[in-house]
Amino acid sequence: MKAIVIISVLFSFAFFTRCAQHPYPEEVRQALELAGPNRGELEKTLEHYRQTGDSLKLKAAFYLIGNMSDKGYFIYTLKDTAGNEVAFNVLDYPDYRTMVAAWDSIAAIRGELDFEKKEFIKDLHVIKSEFLIRNIDLAFEAWQKKPWARFLTFEQFCRYILPYRGSNEPLEDWRSYFYEKYQWLDSAFASSNDVAQIAAAINNDLKSWFKFDDRFYRHPTDQGLKEMLRNKMGRCEDMANLAIFAMRANGLAVTSDYTPYWADAANNHAWNALIDPSGRAIPFMGGLFNPGAYSLPNRIAKVYRKTFEHHKENLIFKVKNRRKIPRWLAGKSYIDVTTQYVPTANVELTLEKERPDSVRFAYLCVFNSGEWKAIHWAEIKEDRAVFTDMGKDLAYLPAYYLDQTIVPAGPPFILQKSGNILKLIPDTASTATLKLISTMKRITTQATDSKKKSFLENGAAYELFFWDGDWQSLGTKEVRQNQPLVFEKAPSNALYWLVKKGSKKYERIFIYRDGEQVWY
Repeated sequence: MKAIVIISVLFSFAFFTRCAQHPYPEEVRQALELAGPNRGELEKTLEHYRQTGDSLKLKAAFYLIGNMSDKGYFIYTLKDTAGNEVAFNVLDYPDYRTMVAAWDSIAAIRGELDFEKKEFIKDLHVIKSEFLIRNIDLAFEAWQKKPWARFLTFEQFCRYILPYRGSNEPLEDWRSYFYEKYQWLDSAFASSNDVAQIAAAINNDLKSWFKFDDRFYRHPTDQGLKEMLRNKMGRCEDMANLAIFAMRANGLAVTSDYTPYWADAANNHAWNALIDPSGRAIPFMGGLFNPGAYSLPNRIAKVYRKTFEHHKENLIFKVKNRRKIPRWLAGKSYIDVTTQYVPTANVELTLEKERPDSVRFAYLCVFNSGEWKAIHWAEIKEDRAVFTDMGKDLAYLPAYYLDQTIVPAGPPFILQKSGNILKLIPDTASTATLKLISTMKRITTQATDSKKKSFLENGAAYELFFWDGDWQSLGTKEVRQNQPLVFEKAPSNALYWLVKKGSKKYERIFIYRDGEQVWY
């Protein structure tokens, strides 16, 4: 036992002597401090590449470890309003509608159901040196041996090939599995550098066994490879991760782009992007649509790209406390790529509502699933804020974020195709008569939520709202003999929302122009 202790002390002394001679980057040193008892596994990885003398692989290890502090896997638990756990498995039901009906039945008895974070398993605390070394070695093998990967710079390799996870899925060695599974690519594409063609070949195989299933909207976590191989279905995040696993393992620069909230539909969406030799991102949908054959089904306010590395310009590095930042904007590892997808404009606003004390940032929100939800941020300077690269022809609301609540900072507006701003300030002195014949209902298409025009249902009751600092009701009317609903003395220049009684409030907002509803 004494001999073991002495050897351990000598090893540690030798290791830290080398560290003093060759200091690590600051981010790596911080990660080692945060790793706790698992620090030794990270140190073994670094020492392995220091001993082999492979400086590029050592830099790759620095990249992974230095950006690992926020990476891991969340375990969730479903709870009712009393805080009691609720057992619920989405695959116990044959389809989405049946599953939602069962969920609603439980909620009717036990109150509103919601997933709560139970545990966060940090990679820094559990990752093993063997896992990291194998991931790095196989990533380099794909980069250096696959002819279609040689155009990638080291920076591109680190961002689009090297990372060992796609999002917050369980930690698994998917790289070995897919590297072996697609060995046939080497002979099939020996003389080809067409990355889109090679990605399509892999994606065609994924299509043969993995499918989108909207029941997984109520599955709280992103699936790991083992779970996906077992279930053979998932939501869009799972499909995007599956393509990342299969394609990065074989030297294809593939990432996941996403919109936190659709700007003219409910929910959110994640999809894949393939980086070609020119640096252009070609969107596709893992297991569904190949590169060049995919277009997004809804309008976009913002597109962000998941990365492994941290970006110091992100809001979390300015605010620190995640609870003071809207959920989707609190990440360290994402970049804004909206300009790669749609025409954009910068939006400069004077915030008309008084700024609360200590508030330094404002937000632009889109209307999604019956609520205003923050999708971009800007620092406030003398009651003005500039929101960069916003998607056009969309409705937005400027807001503050207080006590985890969106608080309007001014009236909603339309960012027109020209880049001009049309403020929607209701004019109660100049009223109009609205004749309404339709609404927009939620549908599922292309592995995400979308919307479809729906004529008003005979015999159903609808309530019309307009926005004036909050949703104000203009009354409820019932559709009779399939005639339009007529609302008199509605304020002009307003943003409206027509909601069917008893619905989940997924209906879309609109303005009224020239006797017609214009949807946003």
